[in-house]
Amino acid sequence: MKIIISPDSFKGTLSAITAAEAIQSGIKDVNEHIQTVLIPVADGGEGTLDSLIVATKGTYYEAEVLDPLGRKITAHFGVLGDNKTCVIEMAKASGITLLHNSERNPHIASSFGTGQLIKKGLDLGYRDFIICIGGSATNDGGVGMLRALGLELLDEKNNPVEQSIAGLLKVVKLNEKGFDSRIFESNFKIACDVNNPLIGEHGATAVFGPQKGVPAKEVQYFDACLTKPANSCQDFSIKILKPTCYTKKRV
Repeated sequence: MKIIISPDSFKGTLSAITAAEAIQSGIKDVNEHIQTVLIPVADGGEGTLDSLIVATKGTYYEAEVLDPLGRKITAHFGVLGDNKTCVIEMAKASGITLLHNSERNPHIASSFGTGQLIKKGLDLGYRDFIICIGGSATNDGGVGMLRALGLELLDEKNNPVEQSIAGLLKVVKLNEKGFDSRIFESNFKIACDVNNPLIGEHGATAVFGPQKGVPAKEVQYFDACLTKPANSCQDFSIKILKPTCYTKKRV
């Protein structure tokens, strides 16, 4: 008998690979002669990096980055077996599983560490990226990531705004002078399984904010905070990223 074991991750507990190995162990306990084939899957959240690297016989790398609350951690990223495509899993640097439940604070949680991983990939010479955006502890609209890559968000007095959700309300313009120019040479693909807009009734905050710690009564406030940098970054983001989004697909 042959059994194909192909689970997704169990959010906040087991990665897809760990789950597959646990299922395999249980099967072998019943009958060690059963042949098992492990094919873990992922949806852009936790475990997507491992699934892609294992499936393509890729390579892992690690880097020291800041977690959502600004603490130093070691996070992994990888390169596919094509030796060309760098895979960044947001959950590795900015993930909700990096925090205890009592530490979840979307007012200050930042995606800065994800930007640091992208920068590390650039340093290694890679220009093709897959960014897996699920499983984050952040609700900052990727502003922290942009900061890590050198973008400044300025208030009406040309001062950098504070690094919090409240600070985003003060954004008036951008300073692109320090932005990593290698981004302009790069291609980005976004791995996720949803197509929610940034704000609104079905927006990212309304749907995913509660699991990150956003109270229902503050959803509109967060939307207002995100609208400011979104308006400022709209032309800038289109200019540098032009991403291809892989949505509602398993990988």
